[in-house]
Amino acid sequence: MEKVQGRGILGLVFLIIVFLSVSSGEAQSRSVLVNCGANSSVHVDGRRWIGDLAPNDNFTVSSPVIAASNSAADSDSTLGPLYKTARIFNALNYTFAGMQGNHFLRLHFCPFPFENYNVNESSFSVVANGLKLMIEFNVPAEISDKNLHQQNSNSSSSSLSLVKEYILAVNDVLVVEFVSSRGSFGFINAIEVVPVVDTLFADSVSKVGGSNANFNVSGRGIETMYRLNVGGQEIQPNQDSDLWRKWEVDSSYMITADAGVGIRNTSNVTYASNNDSSVAPLLVYETARVMSNTEVLEKKFNMSWKFRVDPDFDYLIRLHFCELVYGRANQRIFRVYINNKTAADSFDVYVRAGGKNIAYHQDYFDTVFSNTNTLWIQLGPDTAAGASGTDALLNGLEIFKLSRSANLAYADRIDSAEKSGSHSKSWILWVEIGAGVASVLIIAITFACIFCFCKNRRKQKSDIKDNPPGWRPIAMHGAAASSIASTKGGVHSLNGSLAASARQKWHDAPLSPWTKRLIDLAMKGDGGPAETTVLANSMLQLHFTVEWPKQVSSES
Repeated sequence: MEKVQGRGILGLVFLIIVFLSVSSGEAQSRSVLVNCGANSSVHVDGRRWIGDLAPNDNFTVSSPVIAASNSAADSDSTLGPLYKTARIFNALNYTFAGMQGNHFLRLHFCPFPFENYNVNESSFSVVANGLKLMIEFNVPAEISDKNLHQQNSNSSSSSLSLVKEYILAVNDVLVVEFVSSRGSFGFINAIEVVPVVDTLFADSVSKVGGSNANFNVSGRGIETMYRLNVGGQEIQPNQDSDLWRKWEVDSSYMITADAGVGIRNTSNVTYASNNDSSVAPLLVYETARVMSNTEVLEKKFNMSWKFRVDPDFDYLIRLHFCELVYGRANQRIFRVYINNKTAADSFDVYVRAGGKNIAYHQDYFDTVFSNTNTLWIQLGPDTAAGASGTDALLNGLEIFKLSRSANLAYADRIDSAEKSGSHSKSWILWVEIGAGVASVLIIAITFACIFCFCKNRRKQKSDIKDNPPGWRPIAMHGAAASSIASTKGGVHSLNGSLAASARQKWHDAPLSPWTKRLIDLAMKGDGGPAETTVLANSMLQLHFTVEWPKQVSSES
């Protein structure tokens, strides 16, 4: 009888333990989905989203309440029904109780026209359990910036909504605070709080270019920057049913899209470890991208992806691999480069995963400093490994930003781009103005030079016409005589002190004796009018046809 009672007590204790374990598991696995600005629940994407205007036991929300709705908001999205309503705030708090462990926090934004509010002027900050998530955040500007990047990458996709995803450590209570910037307002369309298994991240992560670095997810907040299904199609949240993650295509982030070609497996893929089932859905490992040219002679050809990130933060880069083609080792060996540094060499997926069609992932840790906002990931053949082909493979890629001093917020990325664009436009405008002024000055100077040149040419022609080379006024040689002019057929003789002064000037001039003699006779006029006229004419003709050209020649 005592044995039976003992067994009954043990059985009761066992049932209590099972019940507590199940209850604890349900509490830890409970997701909370909020439909902001709505007074009723709605089923979207196979899940029930609770309206925050109606009383409920899942969370509490501060008042006052300002709700907005728009029936046409982003109807093309699978989450479209959630984006038809929003909650507008100056200050707003959501409190989620009864949560333990790591959780995904997803904030959904879809701007649409609000009555009495200009959505383009919205600006706000977000803090979760003391961790800064956003600061001076402008949703329309962020969406426009992302769409611009897609356009620059020759991608036809664009979006009208935005989802910001974070991974936080929660100890019983999660408080999410929204505060608008001064003179502005904020809005939120939907909120997800989804539990994460503790094995999602390892404690030790390989540092790029160095030894292992200690990394503990419970001590640092995480923001998901990029999540890509490499070589495959976009994976929707309902296709990743454990954690409801969205995986984008990778082609818009590749430097050269045709550097790699997509492949797909022909058999079932399995995980290397049972604990890896939450790392990524099998859909990620069923497709891959391999090098399009496996006969590269110099073996320097890489598949490269480029990502814009926030400077002055640490980043966790997770790469997903699954060998889908080769059934033995040493068939595909390559190197992994992160930010132009070797993260891994002699990388053989078959060896690391333990066979073909086995899912495997590798994490790396690196820092992006303040002088850059770019993160590069490159895969290329390892020429020293002796593989049979020059090839590389990648199935999936994730980039996570790690908090520093309880901060994940960065406000300067778009602001700096706008300031840089404004500065560039201003600089270009001033350059154009300067070029225009310089052009006008050059044209004016050119016309002035042409005008002066033409004026001088006309003056020279006029001087030559008025004073031909064979006949120049005597005064040009420094003579003090007033003139020798003919008047009514006569010639005036020079006399008095003026004549004497002129005669002295002629004697001092470098003339031949005979020429000087002729000048004396002309000035004295001793031979009478006829003689004086003949002598004067002879002297002038002789001087200006013989002596004057010599002097011009000597001066020139």
